[in-house]
Amino acid sequence: MAKGAAQKRYLQLESAREPFLTRARDCSKLTIPAIVPPQSHSSSATLPTPFQSIGARGVNNLANKLILALLPPNSPILRMVVADDVLEEIMAMEGSTAEVETALSKYERSVMKEIESAGDRNPVFEGFKHLVIAGNVLLYIGKDGLRVFHLHRYVCKRDPMGNAIEIVTREDVAPEVFRKYHRFDAALVDQLTRDGRKDDETVEVYTHIKRLPDKWEVYQETNGLVIPETRGTFPLDKSPYIPLRWTRIDGEDYGRGHVEEYFGDLKSLEALTRAIVEGAAAAAKVLFLVNPNGTTQQRVIAEAPNGAVRSGNSQDVTVLQLNKYADFRVAKEIASEIEQRLSFAFLLNSTVQRSAERVTAEEIRYVASELEDALGGLYSLMSSEFQLPYVKRRIALAKGLPKLPANVVNPVIITGIEALGRGQDLRKLDLFVGDLLAKVGEQGLARLNMDEYLRRRAAALSMDVTGLLKTDEQVAEEQKQAQMTQMVDRLGPEAMKQIGGMAADQTKGTTPQ
Repeated sequence: MAKGAAQKRYLQLESAREPFLTRARDCSKLTIPAIVPPQSHSSSATLPTPFQSIGARGVNNLANKLILALLPPNSPILRMVVADDVLEEIMAMEGSTAEVETALSKYERSVMKEIESAGDRNPVFEGFKHLVIAGNVLLYIGKDGLRVFHLHRYVCKRDPMGNAIEIVTREDVAPEVFRKYHRFDAALVDQLTRDGRKDDETVEVYTHIKRLPDKWEVYQETNGLVIPETRGTFPLDKSPYIPLRWTRIDGEDYGRGHVEEYFGDLKSLEALTRAIVEGAAAAAKVLFLVNPNGTTQQRVIAEAPNGAVRSGNSQDVTVLQLNKYADFRVAKEIASEIEQRLSFAFLLNSTVQRSAERVTAEEIRYVASELEDALGGLYSLMSSEFQLPYVKRRIALAKGLPKLPANVVNPVIITGIEALGRGQDLRKLDLFVGDLLAKVGEQGLARLNMDEYLRRRAAALSMDVTGLLKTDEQVAEEQKQAQMTQMVDRLGPEAMKQIGGMAADQTKGTTPQ
């Protein structure tokens, strides 16, 4: 391998990334400037401050919706599914798959405990904000936790189908870090130190990840030298590097952010808000003008306390006014319209309730549902590019979990786009039952299979109803007990004893005298 191959590859792919990075910086400037700061920005430099906050609110709101939909708290995001042919063999041998389902359910809970204990939600939330603004982010899931690589720290190459085939990252690492984590060659650390670098000075470390036909190959280099201890391979479906994008555009290696799609409105709102704020500040300034040829002296006006009586001519004193109220009103109305459009675009909750004296709860739920469904395309992309690789990587890193046979048991994502599909099923069920009651009445409910309806409703809500719904045997037993109670109430206890005795004698084959 040529000396400095990873660095050279990074520089080669950097030019293709530059237009996306430039747009990301422009979008970040109007929303959250700290997400993608300007070029050559340092921690001691001052970031620009937008005049409007709708951009920042929208980004945080969308990122929160994504984290709740894709990594919901206290709710499973996966289900382990056995191949159909294997299930058929189990049914033929055992006659039931109950034991298999119980074991898989226990395995799923163990995986969720690993995910909950990993504490990935904070870095994933940061990554989602980068997705909304920049449209691209790289996640690294290692044994020590989850890291977020910003767009200016990595380059990526994809095949025509949109699959990542090559990734190169760049990090600034102090030589002392090499010694601390014992991952790097000691001779290399000594060489870096001999080159005149101090422990508090950083060196550029490049990580090259390349996809081969049957695996991922990875290595790191610094100062043009490959770090031997960093060479390794990963299975194709368990790579620790997950490059994400907000939108999939055919033929492009990077995605486009949500903010970029509404950049025009954000830019217009920023200009209008700035003009209104600066104009309002100028209009709020109080300035008295005194006629230099009049009888009223400037010192008298300036030094007179409130409510004082002084000699002077009111014609000599005027107050400077802008008289721009009509112009400000036009700007304010246009800014309000743009803000309303942006609120819908970023799914802000304030846009759900329309302006009216009476708004029904059903109307609010309907509009909220419509807004959530607008993310359906994004959820489907995140399901394949984030959730499934994330779950497989977490399973690979989990300690104590048994290794399941490949191509026999596989995880299936049940949140995100799947949850939207179940939400549609739930709304259809409710609509069907509501129409049934409205058009047919109680007779329509009599034709409804209540057990099947309850099971479908629980499935649409992703609920485990094991032990919650009564079995057919339990229902039959309760009905029998209810009939006996009614007979006792109607015939009395003595008659029931006689009926019970007659039934016992018939069982013994005798006839009472």
